[in-house]
Amino acid sequence: MSELRFDGRVVIVSGAGGGLGKAYSLFFASRGAKVVVNDLGSGLKGDGASASAADLVVDEIKKTGGQAVADYHNVLEGEKIVETAMKAFGRVDIVINNAGILRDRAFKSMSDKDWDDVLNVHLHGSYKITKAAWPIMRKQKFGRIIMTSSAAGIYGNFGQSNYAAAKQALVGFSNSLAYEGHKYNITSNAIAPLAASRMTATVMPQEILDSLKPELIAPLVGYLTHETTKQSGGLYEIGAGTITAHRWQGTEGVVFKADASFTPAAVKERFGDITNFD
Repeated sequence: MSELRFDGRVVIVSGAGGGLGKAYSLFFASRGAKVVVNDLGSGLKGDGASASAADLVVDEIKKTGGQAVADYHNVLEGEKIVETAMKAFGRVDIVINNAGILRDRAFKSMSDKDWDDVLNVHLHGSYKITKAAWPIMRKQKFGRIIMTSSAAGIYGNFGQSNYAAAKQALVGFSNSLAYEGHKYNITSNAIAPLAASRMTATVMPQEILDSLKPELIAPLVGYLTHETTKQSGGLYEIGAGTITAHRWQGTEGVVFKADASFTPAAVKERFGDITNFD
């Protein structure tokens, strides 16, 4: 098979200082793309900042003959990240919304700050970068967007109500952009990756992490963002070389009479039929 390349394309990767973001950056650069390596350099919980994480990835790309620039802005300053891309390369073709933090707490112990900080990075940060890139993509009649969801967003997870809420919100966000971007050749897809990272290292044993290389997520992201791919509005769970496509499914349903007979007791009587997926 011929290699899918990205010569001339400009890619923004948020949270690109390590893990998945670094893997994406190296992948795109190796296939001819110019990469904006965005990373605030904060800790797993979003604390602190350091330029070194992004700089190291840029240096690695340049050593192999690739083109990349570092960006150190918070994702909530998405317009500045896009500005970095425009100043350096003059366009934005692909946005990989990858940055994230964790504030795991049981809901009874979760503070407003735990909730707000996680939604700010995952959801609002993805919005800010995408919002700034959107008019550029519309004007050039080309754009590819990836939202990073999670199994926690699809299924829920104990102690991650904030994270799960943000991750499922990104699916709805992506689906809506798929509709709005269609006539401008802009696609948007969501992925739910399972890969070794600072975040998964807090909840998984090492023997599992060893099989979940971040590099094994990049092929799907590469396919979904290639100029020949028109697929949009999808949700894909991926990890350890396995990809699963997701869809919403409803039962056949039950029709009740729209009169006084439609009561909670009537619903109880037919609830087995309502929930029967056979």
